[in-house]
Amino acid sequence: MDITTTAGARTPVPAPRTARHPLGRTVRAYIALTKPRVLELLLVTTVPVMILAQGGFPSLWLVLATVIGGSMSAGSAAAFNMYLDRDIDAHMQRTENRPLVTGEVSPRGALVFAWTLAIVSTVWLWVTTNLLAAALSAGAIFFYVVIYTLILKRRTEQNIVWGGIAGCFPVVIGWSAVTGSLSWPPVILFVLVFLWTPPHYWPLSMKYKEQYDNVDVPMLGATRHGSQVGLHVILYTWATVVSSLLLIPVAGMGLVYTASALVFGGWFIYESHRLYNRAIRGTEPRPMRVFHASITYLTLLFVAIAVDPLLPF
Repeated sequence: MDITTTAGARTPVPAPRTARHPLGRTVRAYIALTKPRVLELLLVTTVPVMILAQGGFPSLWLVLATVIGGSMSAGSAAAFNMYLDRDIDAHMQRTENRPLVTGEVSPRGALVFAWTLAIVSTVWLWVTTNLLAAALSAGAIFFYVVIYTLILKRRTEQNIVWGGIAGCFPVVIGWSAVTGSLSWPPVILFVLVFLWTPPHYWPLSMKYKEQYDNVDVPMLGATRHGSQVGLHVILYTWATVVSSLLLIPVAGMGLVYTASALVFGGWFIYESHRLYNRAIRGTEPRPMRVFHASITYLTLLFVAIAVDPLLPF
């Protein structure tokens, strides 16, 4: 069945090119299917939570096993996503060089690659960590591929809100890999990442509004006026920062995390208000400032999560 039928796209799937490529280039193309820049955020949100769960450094082998399994799992979800979205990727400037569009990877090759990573990652985490971590990893793949990519992305402007749940799984996977269970601290961090995702992604969709409009993908940042998007970004940013503060009493966080949550959270809030204020004044809102600020905020906050348990204050 053609993917334009199952995913609801109007644009045709481009015919793959058949030119042969050198082995090194092919390997790089398959790596590109895993969205390596997204994997960086996976590391940022997984390892610090493992340190928090352990109350110190977990064994190096456990950290490596979890990171390897989590990377394969996230790479699988990304490859499925590129396979399913190859029709719209061909008509967006920011995605037109993805391997399935350029023909460096065939649709069949991408699908086999995605399924292989999904199966291997689940088995790997089951064997090297525990069943709960493996099940959560499989759930993350399912949520990103089925709930977000197939069901929500092309049907509702709230797609990234609920679809973003898939990006919350690394924190609970990291915690469960160490403890074999779940408790309130990883739940709070799950909620934090959930609330962080919209103000992270909506500014990006503002930047590429015309491209999303051209392929009929209703990202809120592309369907609403800048002032409305800015207000949504403010609300979710405040909620993100408030949820970060809940970790202080629940997990007994110390001075380093408390100061980081307040300072970096205040900066994130400032940038979100700046976006809104520029939008209501009719000037260029500069949404990529908030996009990059969101990445820096989350990175620094999770660094603080990693450092805090190692200090006596």
